[in-house]
Formats: sequence, C-alpha cells, structure tokens
Amino acid sequence: MNLHYLQHVPFEGLASIETWVAARDHQVAVTRLHAGDLLPRLDQLDWLVVMGGPMNIYEEDKFPWLAAEKRFIKAAIDAGKIALGVCLGAQLIADVLGGPVFKNAHKEIGWFPVRKTEAAARSRVFEVLPAELEVFHWHGDTFALPPDATHVARSAACENQAFICDERIVGLQFHLETTPESARLLAQHCPDELVAGPFIQTAEAMLADERRFGRINETIWKLLDRLQEVNA
Repeated sequence: MNLHYLQHVPFEGLASIETWVAARDHQVAVTRLHAGDLLPRLDQLDWLVVMGGPMNIYEEDKFPWLAAEKRFIKAAIDAGKIALGVCLGAQLIADVLGGPVFKNAHKEIGWFPVRKTEAAARSRVFEVLPAELEVFHWHGDTFALPPDATHVARSAACENQAFICDERIVGLQFHLETTPESARLLAQHCPDELVAGPFIQTAEAMLADERRFGRINETIWKLLDRLQEVNA
C-alpha cells in the first residue's frame, strides 16, 4: 500500500503514523507544500493523509498552494482513494466536500476529552475508539459537517471533532498521531498561541505525562488498521 501525505510546515509530520507505516511494510511519500514540492499523480497513491499546520484554509493569499491542494484532495476523493485529514487536514477535506470552515468559539490546545456521538455506532471504522478518550488538540478553527458525513465525535469546546464519509474519508480535528517530540516542536514554533484561555494549557502541562502520547498513538494504530481492513 502506498501512503502519500501532504505536509504544510516542516514541524508537523506524520509522527506515530510513520511508525505504523513502517511496521505494516507500507510505502510512504510526501509532498512538502511549504517547500514547493509538486503534487503526485493519483495513480501513485492508495491513501492520502493531509496533516496539520498553523495556517487557515482560507488564507490562499498568504499560501497560494492551498488552492491547488484543495483541488488535489477533491480529485483524490473522487478517484476513490482512502483519505485521512488531521486538524487543518480535516478542515481541508471538510471544505472540499462542502462543509464550511470557520473560527471556533474557543481555541483548544492541550489535553481534553472527546466523546463519540450516537451516530458513531453506524461506523465500523470508529468501533475501535472508546466512548470517551483524552486526546491532544491544537486548533482555533472548526468545520461544519459535509453533506452525507457521519458526525462521530465532539468535545466540550468543539462540537464537530470528527466525521467519516463512505467509511473511507476520515476527518479528525484532534490529534492521535502526536508524540512527545512533535508536541515539543509545536510548542517551540507556535508559542504565541499559548495564551490564557479556558481550553488552552501551558507547554509544561501538555508535556508533563508522556504516557498520554502512548495511549493516543495506540489508538491511531487501531484506527488505521480498521480503516485498512474495512476498505480491503
């Protein structure tokens, strides 16, 4: 299986998804949009993973490659590829599927629980997630659900935390892939976002217990395995 991911900034990579790819003997390639890499041909990939980033999906004036990226994501989905979006990536997928993206009432940065919705029971992919799970967040925007999407998770600060379409297109507003090192990089590169707020933690609090990262990394492996199984 060939997994291709879209990277928006050098400090947000696949993190623990990369170790899953290696453990399953899959192939991985990347388009570094921030570095001007060319997008691949659709026949070069089976899975498309769209990662996070500090920019907003509507900032095409500052990041002109966003327009081409959106067209590519839509083409990959229309071609039947498996697609996973994380944070900004989930917002981009929601946008191309008709779910508007806008500022959330609160920024959500740090460790907060998400809860599965009643509708999540309809998804074989999301069966592997517990009813409630503490996850890592780093976002200020959110998305409306795309038409025909199933709403599968919410949090106290953000109603639309995750969706799935056709059991092969997954959007996660939260992070399950984050490792201690990738969290440190976020804190180092985006310290201006760590302001006082009801759903914003300090860098020290976020990094205090590394066992948290192990739990979410185990969960993303289970989710990826099930996504592959369901779409085999």
